[in-house]
Amino acid sequence: MAAGEYVSVSSQTDAEQADIARETRELKDTPEAELEELTRIYVGRGLDEDLARQVAIQLTEKDALGAHSRDELGISETVTAHPMQAALVSAATFAVGAVIPLIIAALVPAAQITLIVAATTLLALSVLGGLGASVGGAGIIKGAVRVTFWGALAMAATAAVGMFFGVTVG
Repeated sequence: MAAGEYVSVSSQTDAEQADIARETRELKDTPEAELEELTRIYVGRGLDEDLARQVAIQLTEKDALGAHSRDELGISETVTAHPMQAALVSAATFAVGAVIPLIIAALVPAAQITLIVAATTLLALSVLGGLGASVGGAGIIKGAVRVTFWGALAMAATAAVGMFFGVTVG
């Protein structure tokens, strides 16, 4: 999980860096067109033409690349991806989340292990999905349903692969 997260976020970071490099070239090669582009962005956000141009000029004079990165590309320091941080968080949350089914598996009778571990895992996914959504400021129900749905789908796919290869639990 952590390796996948690292690769995914690294790819996002690479794409952002390529966008910033392209924007840097455009600012050097066609500064007037870039100023006009920034003006159009601000007009599109509701400023009148004159004010939009003033804002574009002032932001360009202060930090042209920063203004274009933020307002044209949607990239800012506060939302820049950090691959190693994402990988560590993924590893920690995966490890903590894996403890729940392990504890349940150790406590229940072998004959009931598949059903009880699956049910408690889905319940834990629901709770953790809701908690994660709440912490992120999103809807708790939506977060719980999303995580539970995808967790159930992953469990079903894993069970299907196991059945295909003749490996079953219980």
